[in-house]
Amino acid sequence: MENKTENVNRSNNPSSPFYLHTGENPGISLISHTLNESNYTSWSRNMRRALLSKNKLKFINGGIKKPQRNNPLFDSWERCNMMVLSWIIKTLSPQIAKSVIYVEDAQELWEELKERFSKGDHFKFFRPAAGNSFYQTRRKECD
Repeated sequence: MENKTENVNRSNNPSSPFYLHTGENPGISLISHTLNESNYTSWSRNMRRALLSKNKLKFINGGIKKPQRNNPLFDSWERCNMMVLSWIIKTLSPQIAKSVIYVEDAQELWEELKERFSKGDHFKFFRPAAGNSFYQTRRKECD
């Protein structure tokens, strides 16, 4: 089991997922996309990129599990989890945000949003006009 000093070192180490920069706060928006009923795929890709850049992706993908309350990492985990939760909620439409107001775990919220909104939200492919030179070039390469 880790001691308090190791826990503090993790929180102060910029390469640790438990590190929070002094400029980070729950009110900032990491992405400009707002999740609605029809844009889950693009929203989730942008949000994952933003969380990865903040070294917080593991809080939504299962890489960091919630520790027991008596674990020295619990306080750091809880603080980071709440920050990630706030960042995600900040990018939800008002209706969606109201529906998840009681979720307290960032990974649980992420999975719930995926379950609710990923169905039927796929990239829409279309066939460009035949006169499009890029289309003609790509088509020749594929033929």
